[in-house]
Amino acid sequence: MYLVNKVYVNLLHILVCCVAFLAMGASSHPVLAQSAATTLIKGTIKDALTHEPLIGVSIFIPGTNVGASSDLEGNFSLKTTQPQTTIQFTYLGYKPKTVTFTPGQTQILHVRLESDAKKLNEVVIKGRSRNYSNKNNPAVDLIRLVVDHKSQNRLESYDNVQYQQYDKLQLALANTPEKLSNNLLLKKYDFLRKNLDTTTLSGTALLPLYMQETISDQFYRKDPEKKRTLVQAEKKVDFGEFVVIKSYVKHMYQDIDLYKNNITILTNQFLSPIADLAPTFYRFYITDTVVVDGQKLTELSFSPKNETDFLFTGKLYVTTDGRYAVQKVDMEVGKKVNINWVRSLHIQQDFAKLADGRYNLSKSVVKTEFAVLEKDKGGVYGERTVTYQDYEVNQPQPSNFYEGEALAQAPVATQQDDAFWATHRPDSLSLSQANTYLSMDSLRNTRSFKRILDYATLFIAGYKHAGPYVEIGPVNTFYSFNPVEGFRLRAGGRTTTTFSKKVMLESYAAYGFKDEKWKYYLGGTYSFTDRSIFAFPVRALRVNYQKDTKIPGQDLQFVQEDNFLLSFKRGDNDKWLYNETYNLDYLHELRNHFSFRVGFKNWKQTPAGSLEYLKAGTVSPIEGTPTTSPDRVEHLTTSEMRLELRWAPKEEFVQGKLYRFPIVNRYPVFTLRAAAGVKGPFNGEYDYQSLTLNAAKRFYLSQVGFSDVVAEGGYIFGQVPFPLLSIHRANQSYSYQLQAYNLMNFLEFVSDQYVSLHVDLCFNGFLFNKLPLIKHTKLREFATVKVLYGKVREENNPAYHQELLAFPTNPLGLPFTHSLDKKPYVEASVGVGNIFKFFRLDVVKRLSYLDHPGVSELGLRGRFKFDF
Repeated sequence: MYLVNKVYVNLLHILVCCVAFLAMGASSHPVLAQSAATTLIKGTIKDALTHEPLIGVSIFIPGTNVGASSDLEGNFSLKTTQPQTTIQFTYLGYKPKTVTFTPGQTQILHVRLESDAKKLNEVVIKGRSRNYSNKNNPAVDLIRLVVDHKSQNRLESYDNVQYQQYDKLQLALANTPEKLSNNLLLKKYDFLRKNLDTTTLSGTALLPLYMQETISDQFYRKDPEKKRTLVQAEKKVDFGEFVVIKSYVKHMYQDIDLYKNNITILTNQFLSPIADLAPTFYRFYITDTVVVDGQKLTELSFSPKNETDFLFTGKLYVTTDGRYAVQKVDMEVGKKVNINWVRSLHIQQDFAKLADGRYNLSKSVVKTEFAVLEKDKGGVYGERTVTYQDYEVNQPQPSNFYEGEALAQAPVATQQDDAFWATHRPDSLSLSQANTYLSMDSLRNTRSFKRILDYATLFIAGYKHAGPYVEIGPVNTFYSFNPVEGFRLRAGGRTTTTFSKKVMLESYAAYGFKDEKWKYYLGGTYSFTDRSIFAFPVRALRVNYQKDTKIPGQDLQFVQEDNFLLSFKRGDNDKWLYNETYNLDYLHELRNHFSFRVGFKNWKQTPAGSLEYLKAGTVSPIEGTPTTSPDRVEHLTTSEMRLELRWAPKEEFVQGKLYRFPIVNRYPVFTLRAAAGVKGPFNGEYDYQSLTLNAAKRFYLSQVGFSDVVAEGGYIFGQVPFPLLSIHRANQSYSYQLQAYNLMNFLEFVSDQYVSLHVDLCFNGFLFNKLPLIKHTKLREFATVKVLYGKVREENNPAYHQELLAFPTNPLGLPFTHSLDKKPYVEASVGVGNIFKFFRLDVVKRLSYLDHPGVSELGLRGRFKFDF
């Protein structure tokens, strides 16, 4: 069942492929005999003056790739069989230190590093008080000065600014050196074992699986505000059409802007330590004062007042020159924060002083360890390093410069050779990183790895390759059942980009063993670009024919109605349609994320199951029973011209060669749909027009969580029978559907004009995190309200026009379908999410129209939702 949050699907692709490739937990074997004696070095690293433990100190043996780093307590451990006799310790802000050791022995070292900054004699260090207060607290007074000066220290305070940005991102499998070295699958790919990195994480080996680098020129204009990126060079590991990682890791590792109130990391929002409300949620302490490059800095330590809130722990270094700018920040996310799959997350940013005295960001490093289980030693390590240099301020570009695409790429960007990268890369690659491109390219071309990715694609996307040109699926639709068709079998597939990048063909056939009817679909899409038909911006023509069943009013966006798990439904579910449709449409997307779609649809609908189309003049408007011999209508046919306008500013996608899913962000999405029915052509029986406007937006509420809000309104012009009215989307399955009314029955309400509002609140554990016992479960709270108000005008009401079709009735002759003339339909729910990190359970209550037959006032609904 594809109720999985599509924003998460590409990360799952990464993790599933990694786990499937290495099967790490099941492949440990005795360590191979070593040819030389093993040296074990362990100990602690502390500040020579304060004796505080130092976290993340780089430890390595010169001349080898053996290394480690210190943990949160300053401890480290390192093994080697190399004959070298020296070990080196380096840490930003401290003098490097080299220590000798005796090979072949176990040794304990207590290392003390000296600061390379000049200490001030007049410093008074404030210790942490148990009776913390913001009042009369010099640390809080200082942070408020930082907040007051944020606007003048931000990059956006310049009228014009440009700079060069180098972006490097790495993903790697992490486990103990023994498990990775002796993994059965790795032994099959010996070239990977030779590329293990033991220097980045203490006691952990990394197997790099993905690398991407980008060099770009960034431009910003304040008035009117515009940004533009020109990519000069790009290099990345390519896994082919199976896995497309770039777009999702870009979303996971968004740019960190310390000067914003909220910082988005891994789809969650964290309150910045210099946010306007920072003193309300953080504790601040003045812990040191130093001089760096002639500039006096105050060290501010900070920590959350509530350890479970989405906050950081770390240190700020603030200038005391009257600008109150941040010169450096070093912070991490605590282990008690309600975030999934993350073992650790560390951020370090440095700000360099420019000629005008301002401090601008010079380097940003985000390090993350992912793990299914927190105590599991295996997992995925991710690191993004961004370097900013060559700042030029207040040098405006020509007026037409920003009229081009906001993101443009030089024609030779992906063709730059190694010599170019060696010259222009500001951060050199480690030996392991440099070898990643070659080793992953070799891996991608092996048959066994292609099979692993193929099965991972089957698990995630539902399609399985059946040769180079075709893949079969989606597998979740192969078997289903319903009251009309009974047991239903379906088989289908589509062509791949190997067959053609510009053309995709798709087809399926299904058979119902109860109605003994065949259903089928045949479609084709042609791309007018040289890219895949899914690659943004799309410019494609689609033609298809379909003959199949459908529940009236159920146009599901991401799942098929014949999905197996959606076969299980509550109540009566026997009012169906046999549909025969011809579709032709053209989609044209622009770089500014405005798009239009024009098309034509011919639709013949025939009632099925207990649904009948009866003329209103033959049915009593009160009891729903025939007054004369029923005037039955066998089917309806409409010919419809369609237009859709959509604007989704700054929209991003999880982009594959054979799929794409939009990533939810803070920007609204507006969709206007217009349709015109034409009587005559292709047996069209009705003239009418319809308009629908939909607006959706996610509102981030900082520490409280976020809210997804969807507002919609629609109007139908002209006289039409009820099957052509707006049949409001109901849900009789046991899954919780965000865009449907979960306690409304199918075909229960119709309208020719309506407005609706859906509000879904996720509190991200804001309440549960404060309860003594529940806070350890990392559960999350949800609340939803859905309101629908509409009506049916007299001209479309069968009670006033006998030539129209009567609203359906139940077996007792009571009305089954209604209008919303008297009051709105309202339902609300409260839910608990993050159950086992992926399940949400809601209690839904229906608040109106409780007197309708066959309705439920309360219901329990579940939904799978993978998220951080």
